[in-house]
Amino acid sequence: MTNYLYKQSLFLLTLSLLVLTGTAQVHFTVDGTIRDKKTGEVLIGATVSLLEIPRSGIMSNAYGFYSISASPGHYTLLVSFSGYQPDTVIINLDKNLLLPIELTTASNQLAEIVVSAQKRNDNTISSPLMGVQKLTTTDIKNVPVLFGEKDVLKTIQLLPGIQFASDGNSGFYVRGGGADQNLILLDEATVYNPSHLLGFFSTFNSDAIKDITVYKGGMPAEYGGRLSSVIDIKMNDGNNKDYQFGGGIGLISTRLNAEGPIVKDRGSFTISGRRTYADLFLKLSSDSSVSNNSLYFYDLNIKANYRFDEKNRVYLSGYFGRDNLSFGNTFGIDYGNATGTARWNHVFNSRLFSNTSVIFSKYSYKIKINSDNNNIGLTSNIRDIDLKEDLQYYIDADNKINFGLGTIHHTIAPGILSASQSSSFNNLVLQNKYSLENALYISHEWSPADRLHFNYGLRVAEFIVLGPPDSIVTTYTNLEPRASLSLRVNQVSSVKLSYNRNTQVLHLLSNSTSANPTDLWIPSSNNVKPEIADQGSIGYYRNIRDNHYEFSIEAYYKAMQNQIDYKNGAQLIANENVESQLLFGKGRAYGLELFGKKKTGRLTGWVSYTLSRTELQIDGINQNKWYPNKQDRTHDISIVGIYQANRKWTLSATWVYYTGNAVTFPSGKYTVDGQTAFYYTERNGYRMPAYHRMDVAATLQGKKKKRYESSWTFSIYNLYGRENAYSIVFQTDPNDPTRTQALQYALFRFVPAVTYNFKF
Repeated sequence: MTNYLYKQSLFLLTLSLLVLTGTAQVHFTVDGTIRDKKTGEVLIGATVSLLEIPRSGIMSNAYGFYSISASPGHYTLLVSFSGYQPDTVIINLDKNLLLPIELTTASNQLAEIVVSAQKRNDNTISSPLMGVQKLTTTDIKNVPVLFGEKDVLKTIQLLPGIQFASDGNSGFYVRGGGADQNLILLDEATVYNPSHLLGFFSTFNSDAIKDITVYKGGMPAEYGGRLSSVIDIKMNDGNNKDYQFGGGIGLISTRLNAEGPIVKDRGSFTISGRRTYADLFLKLSSDSSVSNNSLYFYDLNIKANYRFDEKNRVYLSGYFGRDNLSFGNTFGIDYGNATGTARWNHVFNSRLFSNTSVIFSKYSYKIKINSDNNNIGLTSNIRDIDLKEDLQYYIDADNKINFGLGTIHHTIAPGILSASQSSSFNNLVLQNKYSLENALYISHEWSPADRLHFNYGLRVAEFIVLGPPDSIVTTYTNLEPRASLSLRVNQVSSVKLSYNRNTQVLHLLSNSTSANPTDLWIPSSNNVKPEIADQGSIGYYRNIRDNHYEFSIEAYYKAMQNQIDYKNGAQLIANENVESQLLFGKGRAYGLELFGKKKTGRLTGWVSYTLSRTELQIDGINQNKWYPNKQDRTHDISIVGIYQANRKWTLSATWVYYTGNAVTFPSGKYTVDGQTAFYYTERNGYRMPAYHRMDVAATLQGKKKKRYESSWTFSIYNLYGRENAYSIVFQTDPNDPTRTQALQYALFRFVPAVTYNFKF
């Protein structure tokens, strides 16, 4: 770190210590961990409050830990969590108390509806954070998606402000940002390419997932490195009470998972695996041009944890996934992610919680091409080693401080091109790029009055570009202030404001509209400055009919600096001077998001609508005038409905509509040496056709036995068979050379699927 960052670190840590030592000494604290009584899984976001003290509610953190303080006296501690029976405990707070809590799940889905209908202080209204969405595994399980595969990323695409890249694709854009401007975390490890099979499936096996939180507005100060959003995904810890096995068999893949105690009530493990088997069917073909092809992916989630006592717990988790696609000996691509996380939770005292993490992340791909005499191989990867410390100090029910620091060492291998002796290409080894990304942050959650809640903080981000041997080429230091507030208008509604500054030092080079495994990551350098985004938001939130419904409307404006676009005909792969293909400028994104959700009853679901605009102004493009970014869409609508007909049948449907993406089409053509060439004028001056689609699903719950339960899920993707445009290609009309044909290609029509799920 530079001297500047050291000074900032000293200042922020001194500030935090002053706050910590200034707390009142007449309060006592009750703390502990909240768990599922049946499985031992910690519960994230459970609400804990003292009924005798208004607005005393706090939420358990990402590891189930809670801490609440009050003056001496007798209190009733209420603990509640959606889908669980609330629990009350009478306590005498005459000293600090250690009180672990275990909650019992509702006996069945209908009982869960009754529990969630209870009147409570909804965190959606009181929390100052804006643009935050949480998804449960139930949401994911019931939403129909392509091929019947439950998919985290495709489900979040149904939320306001989040747009999917193309038909069936797991790539997504948030509030006008690019796909690379989303920080996707799996147990704190960065996942650089969250897709399988060229983007049609996400890397996240829903059987292994416990909690998903989406930040698209006022992200907390502990997150950084991306401009648009954070998708924070937590894996299951595993059942520490009993052994369980489960899985599913679908049309194209099979899933298996196992979990159980390492030591009962103290430690557990979970293993989840998934593999497609399209390649097995290809091998059955008598046609060698088909049987020699390969098309499959696999992934494996592993996690273990052990609790030494109520103050110390360790976690080890990992993800491994690969895709393999090949067409005989002509072409092949192999790519995938690997992550590993080691964490230590330590409770210093009843108010101070610590999480120390060591994290590894890697994404790599290999390409093989064999055409005529050209035998070419291309490899590339990005690798991170991350060390960070996060602390939370619970002053009282109205004050909590989060602070911490971390460092990431990035290694980017842009590419190694190897060619056979008979090839017309030469071997090429692009120089590796090394860098350090350091950060220090502090934030304060504060409720100075009954209706007023603040969350404000500062993140200091430093990026060091390293040269051989570990010399410093250049350094960028940025201050990232974050602030948000919630003003409660009455018991059922609130108004929120937020401002965020974010910076991004890693950039993805891609000129395609969907996820591409060969997209190239590059770090900031002397020529490529860190991207900067300043976002302001305002919103109104309301609960209706005793929290049976919720409604929100948010407006945002985001100003972006150092945005990247490409020269016409840019060559991005295996280019030693790839920075010469880039152009830089500024961007802006603004919009309005509406969200309505029905949370209880037999019929649940939500409706989301986004009205937005995203534009760039890049020197050297479109005569330096503003033009639409490729992910610019005017309208985006999603409707999700889930109907529990009875204890056996659950029916669900989704309908989506959006304005076609901005795209560059040819404005004319000319002939050179008898060959037709198209010429282009305005960048992104045209639109793809509007997109809409309906998906439906029905789940039949089998008869539950003592140790075994099962279900069947039947689904149809694109129910009414609309041929949505995936791409449009222009060519000369073979019957009239003076005319040009526009050929529209669609991917999916009427895709039925059936999946059998089981657990024992």
